[in-house]
Amino acid sequence: MVHYDATLKDFVFVNEYGTKTIKFADSKAVKSLNRALLKFHYGIDWDIPEKNLCPPIPGRLDYLLHVQDLVQRTEVKLLDIGTGANLIYPILGKCHFNWQCTGSEVDIESLENAQKIILQNPKLENIELRHQQNKNLILQNIILDNDVFDVVICNPPFFKSTFDAHQKNQRKVNNLKLREKDNLNFSGVSNELWYKGGEDAFIRKMAMESLQFKNQVQWFTSLVSQKDNLFSIKKTIEKLNPSEIRVINMDQGNKKSRFIAWTFR
Repeated sequence: MVHYDATLKDFVFVNEYGTKTIKFADSKAVKSLNRALLKFHYGIDWDIPEKNLCPPIPGRLDYLLHVQDLVQRTEVKLLDIGTGANLIYPILGKCHFNWQCTGSEVDIESLENAQKIILQNPKLENIELRHQQNKNLILQNIILDNDVFDVVICNPPFFKSTFDAHQKNQRKVNNLKLREKDNLNFSGVSNELWYKGGEDAFIRKMAMESLQFKNQVQWFTSLVSQKDNLFSIKKTIEKLNPSEIRVINMDQGNKKSRFIAWTFR
């Protein structure tokens, strides 16, 4: 891996268990690891601006692996809501599964970086990007009249406000007893980090809009970072009379996460 990204070696150290690892609290280390993984496994040249969110790749691939089990198709049309500057889900969808992927994004600068990644990598050329020009909408204006998708995926903004984001990040700093506070993995522009009402409000808004596209999408899904939000989210979805709702748990080491999925088919 170091062969493909020389900067990665600067972040590797041996932990107390004798295992080579990196400091995942350091955004530069995570970005370097992502760059190396994408180059090593898929031959992708990838980079994002310092200010943008840098998600660890293994967890993102885990989401898509569970989505594959959910959809149970080999030829999949995927729509990624909020693809960000990193474009990570469409990249993995195309390179790992050979899916047909579309990404939407509200922030024009993030969309431009995602387009730059596509232009630098010919194997990504069939990934389509769409700009959500209305910040109050999620699926509307993105799913067009002639569209049919097998699955919609989403990694929603976690926090309710900028203050909430920084307050919870400080709590994380204290819990991990981190010293290198200036290098914390807390990059991300506002639309990546927070939404009025947090992920609970975002997913419930997405669910309400999904009713309009029930005949064009097989499965709607979204990550849910806070387990406590599941109750209100499920209640909202249930009122729409879907044919099925699933909560799918994902475990990676000590990290536990989940996503909710619903269909009207």
